[in-house]
Amino acid sequence: MALLFHSKIKRNDWWQEEIAKHIPDLEVRFYPDVGNPEDIEFALCFAMPHGVLAGLPNLKGIFSLGAGVDHFFNDPDFPRHVPMARVVDPELTDRMSEYVVQHVLNHHRYQHQYDQQQKEHVWKERHAPAARDRKIGILGLGALGTGAAEMLRNLNFDVAGWSRSAKNIDGITCFHGADQLDRFLARTEILICLLPLTEETTGILNKELFAKLPEGAALINPGRGPHLVEEDLIDALNSDHLSAATLDVFHQEPLPEDNPLWDHPKIRITPHVASIAAPDRVAALAAQNILRARAGEPLINQVDPDKGY
Repeated sequence: MALLFHSKIKRNDWWQEEIAKHIPDLEVRFYPDVGNPEDIEFALCFAMPHGVLAGLPNLKGIFSLGAGVDHFFNDPDFPRHVPMARVVDPELTDRMSEYVVQHVLNHHRYQHQYDQQQKEHVWKERHAPAARDRKIGILGLGALGTGAAEMLRNLNFDVAGWSRSAKNIDGITCFHGADQLDRFLARTEILICLLPLTEETTGILNKELFAKLPEGAALINPGRGPHLVEEDLIDALNSDHLSAATLDVFHQEPLPEDNPLWDHPKIRITPHVASIAAPDRVAALAAQNILRARAGEPLINQVDPDKGY
């Protein structure tokens, strides 16, 4: 039995050590060193090159290295019949919540504007409202969105969330469904996108959505790059309808040097670091799922391929 591993972070020694702690007799092969494809029963990966997983005839389980799984479904040959699991972990949720809180506070206290004023040697005070009077909106109320909403609520922000299906979260105003999206947007001064990436959510951060936000609203996107129509964001910032944006994810990563997002004065960029799964926790979860797959049991955090998450 062997597991095939692939990650954009080239620290194979980390993963070999962590996986061996849980299943010491499991052979770990690091792509592209597949060896005999018939030996591979499990895959632990992120953004595996297209066609590789389909070429593993004895695959019993596929485990994502993170919460997102859209990169699997982008593969036209992805073996949808093989059970797949994503990472849902308290530490992953906490890391994302920290990122969201950090940048909500930056927008809430006008740090983007102060950074620009410093470059221009401008001394101008800006008075932020109390947190209880700042309306925050989170698109997506899965594990990551709920964690961020609760942490912001604990800082006394006025937090609302929107999801496809109805949710009930203590202290959070919850909207759901297409017919409630406009009401959610109309009351949102700082918008955070933590939706899964599906056909329905691709391009959701576009000019039509931005127009429904209050003038001067800000955007934070640590979700997925294809949620955003980049040209529409730049237009909304240039027209001053949006005041600022923080972006952690992009259509193409690394972000090309000539992309205009880099130099826009109202955009702050981070290099896809909002929430990175720790090897020890991911390895432990993968080990549990290997045992469940061997026993023919459903995986922990198993993905519904029809929903895309």
